[in-house]
Amino acid sequence: MSESLPSPFSWPVRVYWEDTDAGGVVYHAGYLRFMERARSEWMRSLGVDQMAFKQATGLAFMVRDMQIDFLKPALLDDELSVTVEVKERRAASILFIQTITKTDGSCLIGAQVRVACVDIQRMRAAPIPADLIPESAF
Repeated sequence: MSESLPSPFSWPVRVYWEDTDAGGVVYHAGYLRFMERARSEWMRSLGVDQMAFKQATGLAFMVRDMQIDFLKPALLDDELSVTVEVKERRAASILFIQTITKTDGSCLIGAQVRVACVDIQRMRAAPIPADLIPESAF
């Protein structure tokens, strides 16, 4: 019997004026905010309180690398879905695959995002605590 992989986590987003440029098109940096929020909500869904984690351990997650394909634009008032899926977990980092799609299923953004676990005092990579994120999330 094979184990099934967990479904990608999905977070809904609606495009507001503040997300767009003068033409009503989502400004490129807006997609970064949408993906960051989805990763934060993914962690929250796993029971991780990032502020409590930081205060207790002195560790935090920071984006280390990002590759983004901008496929189609999102427009004012569009309803979007932002997905988070773990592709790889290393000792001190996690590689995520993220997509942003419209409700009609068309893919707007495809991205790979590596976040590093960082010791805030030293600003150096640190091992991710083994019990922080359950294996079932991968």
